Amino acid sequence: MGGTIGLRTQSKDVVANISITEPPFVRWILIGVALIFLTIFLLFPILIVVVSALSKGIGFYAQALTDPVAMSAVRLTLFVVAIAVPMNLIFGLAAAWSISKFNFWGKKFLLTLIDLPFTVSPVISGLIYVLLFGAQGVLGPLLQAHNIKIIFAVPGIVLATIFVTFPFVARELIPVMESQGNEEEISALTLGASGWQTFWKVTLPNIKWGLLYGVILSSARAMGEFGAVSVVSGHIRGLTNTIPLHVEILYNEYNFTAAFAVASLLMLLALVTVVLKSWLESGETQPK
Repeated sequence: MGGTIGLRTQSKDVVANISITEPPFVRWILIGVALIFLTIFLLFPILIVVVSALSKGIGFYAQALTDPVAMSAVRLTLFVVAIAVPMNLIFGLAAAWSISKFNFWGKKFLLTLIDLPFTVSPVISGLIYVLLFGAQGVLGPLLQAHNIKIIFAVPGIVLATIFVTFPFVARELIPVMESQGNEEEISALTLGASGWQTFWKVTLPNIKWGLLYGVILSSARAMGEFGAVSVVSGHIRGLTNTIPLHVEILYNEYNFTAAFAVASLLMLLALVTVVLKSWLESGETQPK
């Protein structure tokens, strides 16, 4: 970790020295372009969401958020996150550990599989689950025979969410664990520590920031996922609608103010994610 921080500090110093050599007008142009871009594509949409959500007053805003259907969507979203994120945490730790600590046949193939959700459209991934577990799918008759419902039910939403979010923890941990090597773990084992003691006392403290960062990114994606969940949910109001799906239904019903009110809840969660991300990055760069 110390070596990684040192490299980052040196990189920042190099960037600072390079920026000094640039003409002032170049720096101002680049800063201006960045600010204009952020204003148009980030700040302005956020302002529209807030203004539209509050256009009918605080009372209507509170009513839209406390509506039983909206509360059901919130509960379902949090329930899916509570299942998907811990499972991604376990998978991410196992995948990062195996890839960074061992050499084995198929290592590159495993890395490719981890990146698969980044390259496949979420809608396609949801459709794959429908073709597998749907009533007319490959496993559909078997599931129906045992009265197991996955598609158009909560299990399908959980599966789709796990698929689109499982790379985040692993992809955050792999470079961190690769840069650290095995020396500290080997030293701990040589001194008589058990495998669990080595993990809790040596490995986990070294990867805690990357681990938390991956969990936050995975949680944010899970709460905001639309494409894959939309395919497998069935859009059953009050039962299988997450927050993004509920926003879509309200908007399609021309209930724009309520749609923006519920969307502001997702925006608030996104802002919390940004704050946590900044806090983790500041903690990661603190000298140990």
